[in-house]
Amino acid sequence: MTRTSLLAGTIALAIAAPAVAANALLDAATAARADHLKLLEQAVAIDSGTGDVDGGRKVAAVFTARLKALGAMIETVPAEAPGLPENIVATVKGTGKTRILMIGHLDTVFGPGTVAKRPFRIEGTKAYGPGVGDEKGGVVEGIKAIELLRNAKFTNFASITLLIETSEERGSPGTRKLIGRLLDTADVELNLEPGDAPDKVTVWRKSSTVVTIDVTGKAAHAGVAPQDGRNAAVELLHQLQAYDKFPHTGDQTTVNLTLLSAGTRNNIIPDHASATFSVRARTPEAADAVLAQLEATAKSIAVPGTAVAVHHEPAFPPLANNPATDALAARAAAIYRGIGRTLGTGGNGGASESAMAAARGVPALDGLGPVGGNFHNDEEYIDLTTLTPRLYLLAALIEELGTKGVK
Repeated sequence: MTRTSLLAGTIALAIAAPAVAANALLDAATAARADHLKLLEQAVAIDSGTGDVDGGRKVAAVFTARLKALGAMIETVPAEAPGLPENIVATVKGTGKTRILMIGHLDTVFGPGTVAKRPFRIEGTKAYGPGVGDEKGGVVEGIKAIELLRNAKFTNFASITLLIETSEERGSPGTRKLIGRLLDTADVELNLEPGDAPDKVTVWRKSSTVVTIDVTGKAAHAGVAPQDGRNAAVELLHQLQAYDKFPHTGDQTTVNLTLLSAGTRNNIIPDHASATFSVRARTPEAADAVLAQLEATAKSIAVPGTAVAVHHEPAFPPLANNPATDALAARAAAIYRGIGRTLGTGGNGGASESAMAAARGVPALDGLGPVGGNFHNDEEYIDLTTLTPRLYLLAALIEELGTKGVK
């Protein structure tokens, strides 16, 4: 080889070096695919609906064993509400400055016995199973991202903390204080909720508020003395007339009836009835407007002798469009372009912990888990064509945030 050709080859190698480094991480993510799917199947194979303490602990044990093997420090934190398994906080210390917090949840909306009926399965390019996308797929991705970075000997971060919480599907009643504590020492929050199709991260979310209308009446024998009763169910029907005035779908405020109950026996005038609504809104003011309208309706009683009360339990605030989230999304999109993929942005009515991060001034990016769909029903899935690219994206984003900082 001549000196000229040797020099040209050296220059070419130097120019290609960044791409080789980036591809090395992608190659590692690709090589990890079989184990990635194995760990996902292990997690999905255990029922862990919110409130299933035994199931939640079993899933946590699977995750904790992996994280300990990676050298993570494990903190088991009791839930802040009764009837919930412990939360897991796994922390890896580095040599840099950026403090990175990832949040995922192991609880699902599916009760005991669901896995036996619908076990993990792969059909074509999709993986199915209870909680496969929401959100066990995201938690597994977070663990594998830590593994990729450890294997690459990347330590240019102050800390990577992975919170695996156990009550997100109920609005995180067992984790609120813990989330706040972790956010107080975080520079950025990366949320492992699933991405939306075709391949988006989440830059806005609606708030989530549970509103219940309770009607109290008077019981009486439905055949002998119905006139002595005060029918709570009939009054609830009157109250529900306000429901049709609200939108039920769309990107703005939605109100949907989710629970309905009345009566205890078929021969007794019901003395109690209740209806529960899921209210999702882009702003606190919009949620307050729904509550105000329901409270106004409650003042109009159609069945004399009944009483109506409206209760509400806010779960998560909205994640509003904001410059910090948009900047993180832009950085993620640039990383994705480096492997020839396009990353979109969007939002939805599913609430998450990222709203709490943004409210505290911590930059947050959501929807970093594998892309999926049909959440909360029997056909929930993740798109396996996004499994490896999303793992690479998360690991590469952590690498960039550690090296360059958040701002």
